[in-house]
Amino acid sequence: MDELSILLSRMVVTIAVMMLMARFISGNNNFTKWMAKQQNSRVKTVLLAGAIGGVFGIYANISGFEWNGAVISLRDIGPMLAGFIGGPLGGLFAGVIAGLHRLLWGGVTAPACMVATCLIGLFCGIIAKFNREFIKKPYWAFLVSAGMEIFHLGVVLLMVKPFDTALNIVKQVALPFTVMNAIGFALLMSMIAFMERQNRLKEERDRLQSELEVATVIQNSLLPELTADYPGRAEVEVRGSMQPAKEVGGDFYDVFFVDKDRLAFLIGDVSGKGIPAALFMANSKITLQNCIRDIPALGEAVATANNALCARNEADMFITLWVGVLDLKSGEITYVNAGHNPPVTVLSGEVSYLTKKSGLVLAGMDGVPYKEHTLTLQKGDTVFLYTDGVTEAENAAKELYGEDRLLRCFEQIKNSAPEEVIETIKQSVEVFVNGADQFDDMTMLCFKWK
Repeated sequence: MDELSILLSRMVVTIAVMMLMARFISGNNNFTKWMAKQQNSRVKTVLLAGAIGGVFGIYANISGFEWNGAVISLRDIGPMLAGFIGGPLGGLFAGVIAGLHRLLWGGVTAPACMVATCLIGLFCGIIAKFNREFIKKPYWAFLVSAGMEIFHLGVVLLMVKPFDTALNIVKQVALPFTVMNAIGFALLMSMIAFMERQNRLKEERDRLQSELEVATVIQNSLLPELTADYPGRAEVEVRGSMQPAKEVGGDFYDVFFVDKDRLAFLIGDVSGKGIPAALFMANSKITLQNCIRDIPALGEAVATANNALCARNEADMFITLWVGVLDLKSGEITYVNAGHNPPVTVLSGEVSYLTKKSGLVLAGMDGVPYKEHTLTLQKGDTVFLYTDGVTEAENAAKELYGEDRLLRCFEQIKNSAPEEVIETIKQSVEVFVNGADQFDDMTMLCFKWK
């Protein structure tokens, strides 16, 4: 009983060490990348798999338990692992390495163990070649390994003389030898399957990240680049900013000419975040541009765009929108608010919210009318548009930045240029949230009548 306890304890330690070694190898990024490059080089794969399996087998020999001239160990796990990685030749190569080491170790069972170990590596490689996924499942890995160890014991009975000695050894060690080898191999297969899943997930994450980076570039390209050269009219100065909560977002702004003397400004916020919101945003932006350019009355243009978006809204999203068309000759701006935050205005030096009654959000329900409002700007007047990511920014205490704080901030910068207005409000929000996570897209558009 004492000898059996020692045998079992050594086998448990050997399995643990093998698991650590296998985990280190399979978790090493450089190794996995190198292995992937060698897929087209069969010889390199066989040699590497055989070398790894052979090292495992040698370690199992050294950590084995000597009993009546036999070495009871987990040697066969190495060649089986090599067969799984490198196929029949990889398993056979590992079996030769581990088997020769066992032969040099000596003992009554040495020749039989060498033959059995070589054949087990070969057989396991054949099984893996025809059905690799089959052998990765822990249940089947256990059964395959148990079958291999029964075969190993059969070789011992056939080759070891006298037969009584072989039979006595087999009787004593058959159960722990078979069960521990089977458990060890099943655990290794489970870990390898787990690491393969993790590697696939990482590859998928990397692919998605790459696609998101491309999506970010594409989305940014959809926004007009507002500089001194665009819109390029001395009557008005415009700047915009969008900071999505994720790689891509549903907020957007746009500035475009309706005709040579009328300039449209709009800002919108699509419900939701991420790629679905970004796709719906792109479609909405194009639809609004077309309708505003083609239909003279702004209220009718917004209503037409709403109907078009409702007709293609299988995702049940909606958009809050503020849109205005500025007459560059007179300074008169005609605007429609579809459920969006009221703009901050600086009119004749007075800072306030433009709180005309708003209409229903876009893509919520078709057939909805939208009312136009007008406002005539004087020299130096400013209109600041924003999404709720600004006023609903939260700090660590879950307090909102809020409309009152935005208005107080604007009082200090009411005479500033649009670019300075946007940068100052950004800094004000950043100071307020003090490092808390951004949960919503934050978009701003500011224009000043000059």
